[in-house]
Amino acid sequence: MDVKTAFLNGDLEEEIYMEQPEGFIVHNQESKVCKLDKSLYGLKQAPKQWHEKFDNLLMSKGFKVNESDKCIYYKTEGRLCIIICLYVDDMLIFGSNLHVINDVKSMLSVNFDMKDLGEADVILGIKITRTENGIFLDQSHYIEKTLKKYNYFDSKPTCTPYDSSVKLFKNTGDSVNQTEYASIIGSLRYAVDYTRPSIAYAVGLLCRFTSRPSLEHWNAIERVMRYLKKTQNLGLHYNKFPVVLEGYSDADWNSLLDDSKATSGYIFNIAGGAVA
Repeated sequence: MDVKTAFLNGDLEEEIYMEQPEGFIVHNQESKVCKLDKSLYGLKQAPKQWHEKFDNLLMSKGFKVNESDKCIYYKTEGRLCIIICLYVDDMLIFGSNLHVINDVKSMLSVNFDMKDLGEADVILGIKITRTENGIFLDQSHYIEKTLKKYNYFDSKPTCTPYDSSVKLFKNTGDSVNQTEYASIIGSLRYAVDYTRPSIAYAVGLLCRFTSRPSLEHWNAIERVMRYLKKTQNLGLHYNKFPVVLEGYSDADWNSLLDDSKATSGYIFNIAGGAVA
């Protein structure tokens, strides 16, 4: 669901005045200003006031806030459970059945101007596909957009994101296109954090050279992009059963030749898909 003009719902805690907007200036009252009764887009506190408004409503309806993520709300009644995930003005609603989901939708629609977008298909660039055995999440559209943005869409695909025989060092010479390097790293991090853990090591390593990338670092980034070209449609699949938590970890010894530091890594899976 989507909240229309979400920031206009916030209640102000301070007295705030604004100039009369162009086209609505009162004749012979040009020197006067307007006092805001509600929050307005452009105010620094607008996002905070909107979230506070939404938070207070759900708390009054018996919802609790997830301790790990303050934008996730949940409510249980016996064997029934409802979960709301909020991102600014977009939200996903999960429930034990359609009845409890529709009740929450009705409650929200009474308090806010809502738009029901139906069954979730795409959220924050993540495509949701329902299968016979569970749910599949991927970012194929986002990856395609990223490849085209940085002119790697027509590059030659490769089967691995990093060449383990290549040893990267800090650049002691001139930086090579640092701004675009940082931009690509940010785009890759978004894929890593949601559906592409297979590039986590390579991207994490390349992050260390963001301040002064060299040609060798650019070659390594190109390798990651070529791998994404090859595996654009890969993602995460979460099975219906069993919902088992599994964790794996590993570490090397003295992998960074510049400062002799070790590198460790871990992954946690639930229902067959990575969650951390």
